[in-house]
Amino acid sequence: MSHVKGLRCRECGNEYPVEPIYVCDFCFGPLEVDYDYDSIARVISRDRIAKGPMTMWRYHDLLPVDAGMALEMGTGFTPLIHAKNLGGKLGLNKLYIKNDSVNPTFSFKDRVVSVASAKALEFEFDTLACASTGNLAGSVSAHGAKAGMKTVVFFPSDLEKGKILGAGIYGATLVAVKGNYDQVNRLCSELADNHRWAFVNINLRPFYSEGSKTLAYEVAEQLGWRAPDVCVVPGASGSLFTKIWKGFKELTDLGLIDKAKTRMHMTQPEGCSPIARAFEDGTPHVRPVTPDTIAKSLAIGNPADGFYSIKTMEDTAGSAVIAPEDEIVEGIQLLAETEGIFTETAGGVVISGLRKLVRSGAIKPDDVTVAYITGNGLKTQEAVEGLINPVYTSPDYADFTKSMKAWENGNKHG
Repeated sequence: MSHVKGLRCRECGNEYPVEPIYVCDFCFGPLEVDYDYDSIARVISRDRIAKGPMTMWRYHDLLPVDAGMALEMGTGFTPLIHAKNLGGKLGLNKLYIKNDSVNPTFSFKDRVVSVASAKALEFEFDTLACASTGNLAGSVSAHGAKAGMKTVVFFPSDLEKGKILGAGIYGATLVAVKGNYDQVNRLCSELADNHRWAFVNINLRPFYSEGSKTLAYEVAEQLGWRAPDVCVVPGASGSLFTKIWKGFKELTDLGLIDKAKTRMHMTQPEGCSPIARAFEDGTPHVRPVTPDTIAKSLAIGNPADGFYSIKTMEDTAGSAVIAPEDEIVEGIQLLAETEGIFTETAGGVVISGLRKLVRSGAIKPDDVTVAYITGNGLKTQEAVEGLINPVYTSPDYADFTKSMKAWENGNKHG
């Protein structure tokens, strides 16, 4: 059973029952899950976790849902890879890649949707829905299919083709909205007020966002029960960033790891970097922007957790960095050519930001550094099409030799 006491306003502290609500009716602050940590401390241990399934549900004591309600799809406990080749190029001896692009629908969103879909079933909803920049649509569609629920996913109409196909294949109703993500989210907020639908990232958001904590739990366990020195995380709404730090703090408070001293660094694309720009300006107040970036999964111009992200940076001696748009594809290619991992544009933002952090001296050569790769490159193939340049030849050996020579000369002088 879960160890949830209720919901609590992040701003004024008002308490609420466990219901599908997400905003304080007193101060309009966001609601967060309130746990009984004393109860968790009495049962949790490294040994208990190790005996659990090789999925995110090995940490069920720290999640806001009865594990028996979970749609077990093999989500989580993804590889933590010592990136020696990439680290060698960047001058980092202890660089690790947390490769969350190998989840069931090929992004970290399976973690948050696993929690939200379980909660939707617990609340006896019959329709699962979301407002999405892309990856969430695929995950909600897959979990809705697994649960036998009606599923409706909303996304900007200019979404990458791979992500539309990746949602539609599961039989969900697809709604392409002529607008950016923030406009899609406003529409879905109205729908959540008027339909008994489980919008995973709106009326179920307090529960949904807790799934991201498992990215901290896994990294700590995979590092031998310790927190890394540095985390580099992509930023959209800021929820992933803040919840990873929350996960390390929980492990510290429960005595499962020594005190976490992790420096939390966020990376955002130049064309949608409201949190990073606020950090650079030295203000906690994030000014909304109109997104214009190839990293569509990070294209949230009015980030809900922007203020809390900046507080996390301040609390951890971290920072936010901006990845130039023309370096995002370079980041994708660098990770692929060094570590054999094909990431989407959000991952290119992470690698570009990681490189900037190293060059600035924010990350030292022997820092245990974890870069979070949150989505698979097959979802954003359009971004890298220009890199591909095959040798065209007939099956004739002489023709191959001639074609190969011409290709090499073209690449040499191109």
